[in-house]
Amino acid sequence: MPSLKKRLLGLALGPRLRRRVETLEELQGDGYDPFGAHVSGTRVGLASTRFLYELYFRVDSEGIEHLPASGPVVVAANHGGMLPFDAAMLHTDIARRSDPPRLPRTVADRFVPKLPFVSTFFARGGVISGTRGNVERVLASGQVLVVFPEGTVGIGKPSSERYRLQTWRGGHAELAMRYRAPVVPAAIVGPDEQWPMLARLDGVNLFGAPFLPVPATPLPLPVRYRIRYGEPLALHEMFDGDLRDPEVIRAAAAAVKARVQAMIDETVETRPGLYR
Repeated sequence: MPSLKKRLLGLALGPRLRRRVETLEELQGDGYDPFGAHVSGTRVGLASTRFLYELYFRVDSEGIEHLPASGPVVVAANHGGMLPFDAAMLHTDIARRSDPPRLPRTVADRFVPKLPFVSTFFARGGVISGTRGNVERVLASGQVLVVFPEGTVGIGKPSSERYRLQTWRGGHAELAMRYRAPVVPAAIVGPDEQWPMLARLDGVNLFGAPFLPVPATPLPLPVRYRIRYGEPLALHEMFDGDLRDPEVIRAAAAAVKARVQAMIDETVETRPGLYR
């Protein structure tokens, strides 16, 4: 007979999400995977984000069919919102809506593994540290890699730069070409308005974080999230050249950035409102 903990977790997930977790190809078998993920940890992760995903941010998602059903793929998205709720919602959206179900390997900033308890919770649900070895292993094994090329610059940008992509690192483009993995551009609209930042303390670097944000409200605002996936970009076919050439990498990364920015602009322009 299942324990009380398992019964409560089953109720929190619901039958549909519970079945999806059980069919995740990346978590078949016993024990932990090489990155520390576990089927029970994925269940807990999806149960913990269900309220935010369904009721608080009311995620409206389109274009998940552009995510390949198998093989290595890089999902490249914008980043914003002071704290990375957008990363959690994108990770959840892929796990909940991909067909067949695929477990995203969302790259966390390098200071995240230093966070007590939180780092273990993230790892159990499929989040990985953004080391070169980790991301190469994900792509070499044919999995979904989720990256935010803006990094922490994106979540720390001022309101005057809302939905304007910041410095866009090119590592994802080089890896995508090296492993012949399509890049699926993703636009997330909502995070840049979710939690106004009163100030940022650049001299306070807890656990290696680049700054300490000071929020203007005690909780994030219940803005409606809109996630849009674009058609895959085959960078290894679009750009022919030496992968050791920085110009080739910059050009490929710029193509991804331009597509994500265009999708953001279109989504912002066509949405009916901030909360609708």
